Amino acid sequence: MDPLLSKEHEAYRERVRAFAEGEIKPVAAELDEKSEFSNELTNKMFDEGFLSLVTPKGYGGEGMDTLSYIIAVEEIARVDGSQAATVAAHNSLGQAPILNYGTEAQKKEFLPMLTSEKKLWAFGLTEPEAGSDSNNTETTAELKNGQWLINGKKIYITNAASDMAGGVTVQAVTGQRPNGMKELSVILVPRDSNGYSCEPIRSKMMWRGADTGRIFFNDVKVPEAYILGERGKGSKIMLATLDGGRLSIAAMGLGLAQGAYEMAMEYAEKRVQFGKPIRSFQVNSFKLADMATKIELARNLLYKACWLKDNHQPFGKEAAMAKLYTSEIAREIANESLQIHGAHGLMKDNAIERFYRDQRILEIGEGTSEILRLVISRHLGIR
Repeated sequence: MDPLLSKEHEAYRERVRAFAEGEIKPVAAELDEKSEFSNELTNKMFDEGFLSLVTPKGYGGEGMDTLSYIIAVEEIARVDGSQAATVAAHNSLGQAPILNYGTEAQKKEFLPMLTSEKKLWAFGLTEPEAGSDSNNTETTAELKNGQWLINGKKIYITNAASDMAGGVTVQAVTGQRPNGMKELSVILVPRDSNGYSCEPIRSKMMWRGADTGRIFFNDVKVPEAYILGERGKGSKIMLATLDGGRLSIAAMGLGLAQGAYEMAMEYAEKRVQFGKPIRSFQVNSFKLADMATKIELARNLLYKACWLKDNHQPFGKEAAMAKLYTSEIAREIANESLQIHGAHGLMKDNAIERFYRDQRILEIGEGTSEILRLVISRHLGIR
């Protein structure tokens, strides 16, 4: 038993693992091959509560702690990154900002839709010219006659374009500061707003079973009351949301690494060369030992960050460290696992081929490794 987990956490892990093995694993390869987002599977995850884990029960959620949520993402990612991405984005980036910054009226209007009504919500930060430099947002929102008039576009947005997508939290330019800098604010925009359109992005290397899309705003009007938090605090809200989101991406890295490691262990035991299983050769046994060590370190670091968040302690530095480390060991472990599989690992019918592709996004999404090193260095007081 992991000393960082309670019996309830361990039991919950077993429950999520059973679902992942029984419901996700049998269809993961087919969804990846077809680049298909599954409404059926997503509905099942809603029914299990995986898509409303930390939202309080009063709004239709499960009311669980951060660590339980991270365990769920980890266990799903151990089987399939695409479904883990759906869960992570909807919880950390979809519901969390509304929970943390929304008015009571906004919570009552939007959160039940994202829990019991089974609609997915997106996080609209990235644009063609705004990625790591999120302040370079070009989407605009002008306040006219009590309504926000929104124009612009967002790209590479998870949970943006499927039939189950319900809308997006948008960072937009709402004015200009006295120093000439853009005033950035955050606005809740339902999908059924006039002038709102979206399209899926199909030709992806990774997360081919997840919904990734572009969103377009052409004179979209929403009520003034749909602004999230204070006007002009958009960058602060979006970047703080990413702190929590990094925990879930770290969980995806950890889960993927765990799954890749288990595949390597299983294959190295059954694959016989020169008269014995290949894991008995020191070169491979050392690879497996290194994998296990990195996974142990990653799990301890991530769970510490979750403990800090659940105990209302600053966790931004640890979240950045966890996301950085788990994403990089996911790459290393997926690579070494594929090496152990040899040519067998290069075939589409072998899950490690999908894991090898899926890991690549983890060093890019929600803060590249380069940006995370900058974030960590600033936490250390380095300017």
